[in-house]
Amino acid sequence: MLVIFICIVLLILLVSWAKVNPFLAFLLVSIAAGLMLGIPVTKVTASVQKGIGDILGGLVIIICLGAMLGKLVAASGAAQQIAGVLVKLVGEKYIQWALVAAGFIIGIPLFYGIGFVLMVPLIFSVVYKYKLPAVFIGLPMIASLSVTHGFLPPHPSPSALVVLFHANMATTFVYGLSIAIPAIILAGPVFARFLKRIPSEPLATFRAEEMPADKLPGAFNSFFTALLPVILLMLTAFFPYFGIKNENALKVMAFLGDPSIVMLIALLVATYTLGVKQGMSMSTISTHFTDAVKDIALILLIIAGSGAFKEVLVASGVDKEIANSLRSFNMPPLVLGWLIAAIIRISLGSATVAGLTAAGIVSGLVVSEHVDPNLMVLSIGAGSLAFSHVNDSGFWLFKEYFNLSMKDTFKSWSMMESLVSLIGLVGVLIINVFIK
Repeated sequence: MLVIFICIVLLILLVSWAKVNPFLAFLLVSIAAGLMLGIPVTKVTASVQKGIGDILGGLVIIICLGAMLGKLVAASGAAQQIAGVLVKLVGEKYIQWALVAAGFIIGIPLFYGIGFVLMVPLIFSVVYKYKLPAVFIGLPMIASLSVTHGFLPPHPSPSALVVLFHANMATTFVYGLSIAIPAIILAGPVFARFLKRIPSEPLATFRAEEMPADKLPGAFNSFFTALLPVILLMLTAFFPYFGIKNENALKVMAFLGDPSIVMLIALLVATYTLGVKQGMSMSTISTHFTDAVKDIALILLIIAGSGAFKEVLVASGVDKEIANSLRSFNMPPLVLGWLIAAIIRISLGSATVAGLTAAGIVSGLVVSEHVDPNLMVLSIGAGSLAFSHVNDSGFWLFKEYFNLSMKDTFKSWSMMESLVSLIGLVGVLIINVFIK
């Protein structure tokens, strides 16, 4: 724990005080952590490389294609059209709530990273068009994405926990939904009221010049193209319930449902509907795509660095040591599950790793203490969202996309995640009182 604390403090100082590039800071701290935690010298670099490869392998295609799609949505005027339609429907006064609802609906079928990349252009289009504070408008929508990621199946961690604890998927979803809604409201729009003065100049790649109304793509075209990845993922998610047993059809849908393939299809469609169809030349479209990748290159490197740090900690076995030392604490099993997940999350940065590691430690308590397995899934899920900071890729996504200082990222993103986690635990304990 002391080594982890030293490394996290060192990382914060390197980035915020010494102004070292975050990717380089992550590499230095990851190597130092590996050596101090006893990983053989010959295996430290292998752990760093594995961590970078593991996290980028699942994200680089999605983030790059998502940035290209976002750039095209902004440059074509589609984002401007979407923002205009939303404001007409709910009024500028309630635009924040409209974005929260959209984020929650989209967040159920989508992984957090994909949802973030898809929704950021929409957030920024509203911010720029109506000159609203970026964090005040954007954080509530991001909160809704984060809550669905931690609490609700079919996301990876809650789905895996349901299986591990032999819980009921539908019951867990219903309980999770009843906790998720107040968590989103309190940690989103309510908390965001205190963040109106945080200065933020969001990432320029999603900023487009105001276009005259007659040059904008149609409303249907704008919404359909921007939300096509969501539509495709929802179709593939519900496909198993259509009763189709053909093995070849199932294989095709599994292929088409892969997030990378979904993003590629969406980008190809957008290239035509928002590019060629709107009169853009392919060279102009290609220039937009190149600019988009340039703008998110540093974000990819920072996320890669956070993956390296996480892998070094996992390879050293420190996550299991932390969990085992906490198991001897005398406290209610639901609180213990939350605490173990929270400490591993704070130490390693990964919500999924925190959730699955904590589950392995407390699985025996669920049976011996007669704990409701559905609530244990949610308790650990809430703990796995606690206090996201510099070792979490989500922290850097939010900081870099919204172009915030470290201090303001802690005040907004880290506090929001901590509120979601605490509200989740309180919700679990309240439900436990009523179902006993």
